Formats: sequence, structure tokens, C-alpha cells
Amino acid sequence: MDYKSLYKDEDFGEILFNQLLKDYTTWGIGGPSDVLVKVKSKEQLQNLLQFNHKNNIPTTVIGRGSNLLVTDKGIRGCVLLLADNYDFISVDGNKLTAYAGCKLNSAALFAIENFLTGMEEISGIPGSVGGAVAMNAGAYGKEIKDLCLSVNAFDYFGNEYNFTNDQMNFSYRHSKIFDDNLIVSSATFNLTYDENNEAKAKYEDYTNRRASKQPLDKKSAGSTFKRPEGSYASKLIDECGLRGYAVGDCAVSQKHCGFIINKGNATSEEMLKFIDHVANIVYEKTGFKLEREVKLIGEK
Repeated sequence: MDYKSLYKDEDFGEILFNQLLKDYTTWGIGGPSDVLVKVKSKEQLQNLLQFNHKNNIPTTVIGRGSNLLVTDKGIRGCVLLLADNYDFISVDGNKLTAYAGCKLNSAALFAIENFLTGMEEISGIPGSVGGAVAMNAGAYGKEIKDLCLSVNAFDYFGNEYNFTNDQMNFSYRHSKIFDDNLIVSSATFNLTYDENNEAKAKYEDYTNRRASKQPLDKKSAGSTFKRPEGSYASKLIDECGLRGYAVGDCAVSQKHCGFIINKGNATSEEMLKFIDHVANIVYEKTGFKLEREVKLIGEK
């Protein structure tokens, strides 16, 4: 398909071709996209989805590229990027609305600047509001479901939906977004007025905790595995003597065993094999089955 001719007269924001997706993922892994589009508004997002559907072009959404392992062959069709190009934030009273591409950290800081509290615990989760809402991300005892008031979303035909918290089917690392194959456009969070001016100190405390415990300076996708019932992935991996264990450029972090890092130029195939290898060792030694939390996307 001649994508350059097909998209040349369309106004969907910034349209790029043959982009290496390793440049758009926190793991630094991923082959080329046929088309990559950076929409700038909800109208452009809806128009792009309708256009792709009409022209039978598959659409794949990525946010800030965390929690993703893109295959070495890349992604066929159109990659819809929701990152800095789609990160508007606003506050109305104690309600904060953030577009899908907004960093959770930016949303938390914006809340603090507007004398609101509630997002400090989740402020250090890597990635975007859209991805966090889709997977009901959480940290330090708080999840998106505890804060989310409503979600604006689209399906891949370009139809728009609005959901309340109760309609989102939030559960551990799961939501209606996955159930119905939807795309988060924005989310509104119900926060609390920071009457005692404590939010900044709490934010700094959680930020320092993460910096001391997590390999924030390394290329990772965040936590690699889901939490197994009855234990923790990082604890099990450490108990199996795998702290710092490496094969090529794939390695278990020395700082936090729940993070698998790319030390240089690991491929998707290498990383996937390494993840499975670590999980197999843990299963053989402990009986716990580790399930990959990181989502694999792209041409197999």
C-alpha cells in the first residue's frame, strides 16, 4: 500500500513514515512503522480512526512506550502516537482532566500546583494517563480506579464513548478498555483539596523512594511481570539468585529484580526469550508462575 500518497492530503497532525519504534519505547526496542501519526486534538484523533477504518488500515495505539515490547519487524499499518502531542491538562474545582498522552507525573505535579492531592502515589509510574487507565495501574497501595471519575474513549471505528468509574470494570491491571478494544482519549480524576499543604512533601517522598529502589536511569518497560498471588515477582527472582543476571544485553536489574533492562541493543526476540527464561527458572525453583505484564505488539 502506498501510504505516502494515501495520507498526503489529510490533516491528522504530524504524519511520519518508516519510523523506528525503538525511538518511541522506553525499552529502546522495536522495528519500523509503516505510518506514525501524532494527532494534536480529539477531532484529529476521531478523524484518523474513521479514515483508517474506511481505508482498511489497521491502527495500533502507543502512548509513551512503557509497558510495551514491540517486535523487531515493527508494526504494519498506522501507529497512533498519544504522547507529548496529546497531553492537555485542566482543573475544574477538585476534578483534574488529563488527555491520554499526558505523563502521570505531569498530572500529579499539575494537581499539586492547583492545591489538589491524591495522585502522589502513582506519580512515578512510567508512561501515560491513557495506558495507566487502560491497565488500572497502581503503586504504593493506590490504583487508578481509586481516583478515576470518568473516561472518554473511542473505538477503532471512530465512535466516541463516555464511561463512569463503575462502568470501567476496573480490576488488577485490567479495565473495560481491554474488554471492548477501546482507546482512552482522556480521563477525569476526583481529587481532594490539599488543605494541609502536604501533597508536595508526599510527592517528593514517593519520588525519592522510587529513585532509591528502581533503575530509573536504565532502559526498561517498568515492572516486567504481574504480581503472582501469594508473593512478589521481584522477591521470587531475587531468591532464585537472578539479581544482575544477564544474557547479552538483556539483564535483571541489580537495583530492582522486578525490572528487566536493555543494557544496549537488545532485540525484541532476545528480550522475549530472556523474559521466558527468567520465568522458567522461577517456576522450576519456586513453583510460582510469573505472567508477563509487558504487552507484546507488532508483526510476529
